[in-house]
Amino acid sequence: MMSAQQEFYNSCASNGSLTPRKRLELLVNQPSNRYCADCGSPDPKWVSLNLGVFICIKCSGVHRGLGVHISKVLSVKLDDWTNEQVDSVIDGGGNGTVNMRYEAFLPDNIRKPRPDSSIEERSDFIRRKYELQQFSSSNIDGYMISSNNACLLQHAPSNRHLEKQHTGVRHGLGHAFRNSWRRKDTEHKSIKKMSMKTRVIKSNLNPVWNEKLMLSIPDPIPPLKLQVYDKDTFSTDDRMGEAEIDIQPLVAAAKAYENSNISESMQLGKWLASEDNTLVKDSIISLVDGIVKQELTLRLQNVERGELEIELECVPLSQ
Repeated sequence: MMSAQQEFYNSCASNGSLTPRKRLELLVNQPSNRYCADCGSPDPKWVSLNLGVFICIKCSGVHRGLGVHISKVLSVKLDDWTNEQVDSVIDGGGNGTVNMRYEAFLPDNIRKPRPDSSIEERSDFIRRKYELQQFSSSNIDGYMISSNNACLLQHAPSNRHLEKQHTGVRHGLGHAFRNSWRRKDTEHKSIKKMSMKTRVIKSNLNPVWNEKLMLSIPDPIPPLKLQVYDKDTFSTDDRMGEAEIDIQPLVAAAKAYENSNISESMQLGKWLASEDNTLVKDSIISLVDGIVKQELTLRLQNVERGELEIELECVPLSQ
């Protein structure tokens, strides 16, 4: 059975009596297209030709920065449109359909930009949405990794995902002092092409984030990289240290548990602290309430001092 919107888009596509301009006006007046697909600003006047979404002028600037291979931006009013270009927008299905695809797995704690959002907020969200496709359902397969710190689902296009990882950054200890006026600490995590960052903690040498971030794990499994920055308002952010985690033992434990009949909580493995790694103390991989977890306290590298406490979880994407 065809929806009213599908019938409308089909009629627009097949109606040869209308000019390209008239067809485009009919499209932009559809309810889901009356607001910017990314920030919700009313009456959008710009279109991403290859994505098929109507966007506002502020978001259009970010789209241009993605490159025309991802988003080619045209003006509804200023550019001359061809029937082929209108057909391309129709094929996308409009803002509602595109958002259902690119925001299918948007985590509850990730907020879309608002009409009054900064360019930085727009850029971060739009890049994640379209370039990295972190919230899309089209790249899901297998597991993910997450951490108890901030929750975000990320996908790297063209990679087969084995799991999801929740990365929970709890707090940092004894960071070196970088800025004599203001301190704003933020922590950044990345796996291969996927990356995310925590909120900024102001004026604190021992920041406590207590956020939960989520990352897809591609195959082959890369290390999880963490970076801590002192955010500056008027200059380049100062790097406050970094760490790298081999997550393969955690993933292996999660796979072994999935294929077993284990139900009770238990220790599954241990990563011993030594001079050859950055662990402050031994790291335990455990099964807790059906979830494979690993707690780590790490010494930050490339900085005078500093430690970071995080908790990792590795769970199937189906959970």
